[in-house]
Amino acid sequence: MRIAPGAVRYAVGVFLASLAAARRLGRRTAATLGLLAAGAVLAFHRDPDRTPPADGVVSPADGVVSVVRTEEHGSDARVRVGVYMNALDVHVNRAPLSGTVDAVEHVPGAHRLAFSKESERNERVHVDVAREAGDYRVTLIAGAFARRIHPYVAAGDDLARGERLGHISFGSRADVLLPAGVTEDEVLVSEGEETRAGETRIADS
Repeated sequence: MRIAPGAVRYAVGVFLASLAAARRLGRRTAATLGLLAAGAVLAFHRDPDRTPPADGVVSPADGVVSVVRTEEHGSDARVRVGVYMNALDVHVNRAPLSGTVDAVEHVPGAHRLAFSKESERNERVHVDVAREAGDYRVTLIAGAFARRIHPYVAAGDDLARGERLGHISFGSRADVLLPAGVTEDEVLVSEGEETRAGETRIADS
């Protein structure tokens, strides 16, 4: 199984931290707990292959749709679809559509629960993607326990539909701001539905 970049470092850190507790727990117990915890970290960062459909806007994340709404973005009304990732979901995020990365912007902020209203102020990374058929934005949002957002792309990179564009360690939500002109009537998912990154069609395109 492919593992997201940087995950081994986290797993080693967790294992070493457990060994530091050996005096209190005993060496064998500490090592066993450390291996289990390290295995859980690696499982959390698993990165399975996905097969995107031939067309449509695909989900940026595994998880449950938590937001479908129309909002103002500059001079346009744009539809936002947000996907909440729980601890058991794959946390590698994927490009909803093909295009060329225009900008990657890190915005510092809080670390509130990703499904709460307060998460609107959370730390995030915006990935703006330019397309002839209409630009879009993916936003990777940290949660209460997430402290690391890892974008894989930079300005000028070309992306294919369903291609990996980053991951969030230990959290938590990925939003896509759909191209201008796409309406909520064209969204194929509703709040509460489960999605798979790079495979579930969330809107026509």
